[in-house]
Amino acid sequence: MKNIYSNIYSFNKKSYKKTIKALKKGNIVSLPTETVYGLAGNAYSQKSINKIFNLKKRPSYNPLIIHYHDLKKTYNDIVLNKYFLKLYKKFCPGPLTFILKKNKNSRVVSSATANLRTIAIRFPNNRKIRAILKILDFPLAMPSANISSSLSPVTAYDVYEEFKNKVKIIINGGKSKVGIESTVIDLTEKPKILRPGIISSQQIKNCLKVNFSKRKSKIKSPGMLKKHYSPGIPIILGKKPSNDNYAFIVYGKKFKNKKNYFNLSKKADLTEAAANLYKTMRKIKKLGFKKIFVTKIPNIGAGIAINDRLTRASR
Repeated sequence: MKNIYSNIYSFNKKSYKKTIKALKKGNIVSLPTETVYGLAGNAYSQKSINKIFNLKKRPSYNPLIIHYHDLKKTYNDIVLNKYFLKLYKKFCPGPLTFILKKNKNSRVVSSATANLRTIAIRFPNNRKIRAILKILDFPLAMPSANISSSLSPVTAYDVYEEFKNKVKIIINGGKSKVGIESTVIDLTEKPKILRPGIISSQQIKNCLKVNFSKRKSKIKSPGMLKKHYSPGIPIILGKKPSNDNYAFIVYGKKFKNKKNYFNLSKKADLTEAAANLYKTMRKIKKLGFKKIFVTKIPNIGAGIAINDRLTRASR
């Protein structure tokens, strides 16, 4: 059933069939995942990939993450390795993206992987997108459903704000549970975290029982650009605003309830704070604040991912 937004659909049998049909025709749809909402297209179709880059105004050197239902569907596109198989068994489906060597016979369009010999893949843990991925005979290239470098969307209405009616189908899956993008790990050589996420580097290290590489990396995945995740207004980190005209993002119960204070988690839960980060920044922008000040966020667990997003947003 449609709501008042003509291109936002509840997930049911009718919208499911409509979505499958659109994707098979090479069109772009927006789908929910547990991390953020994505802009999805056929990863084997040059037409679809071109549409994604054009819609997002995304630089061609920034590769897309390719989404699969399960391990079997990846065999023609990737080169397997022992680290990947361990992590897949432990964390998938879930908010973890793998950078692997691309199979020479892969049908994934070269421009989707920024013409690299590597490929970024993920297995999302969301019932709606998994139902779609299961039936398709191609994987989905699916970056976050936003204009490049801006805030990622965590609701169908965020997607609508970004693209209005340029995206004909937006599947409403409610608010994204995780609320920030997936952890990205490069497994093409010695493992290296390229983007922190809700699955921590310590969890991955405990699974692999290996130290991470400290080598510098080329742009092999989304989230590596210096300027990213921006709400479109200045962000000042680790400081309190001088007056009530500026927004103040806080964390924990010690802060007062003031009209310009926005608490990511009153109970000081970093997972909850991560889930509320983008939603809070969007709200602040809508309320008309011209600057965002942010209190110090503990740099542990999910806090590492929060601080990564805030640092890039503040540049």
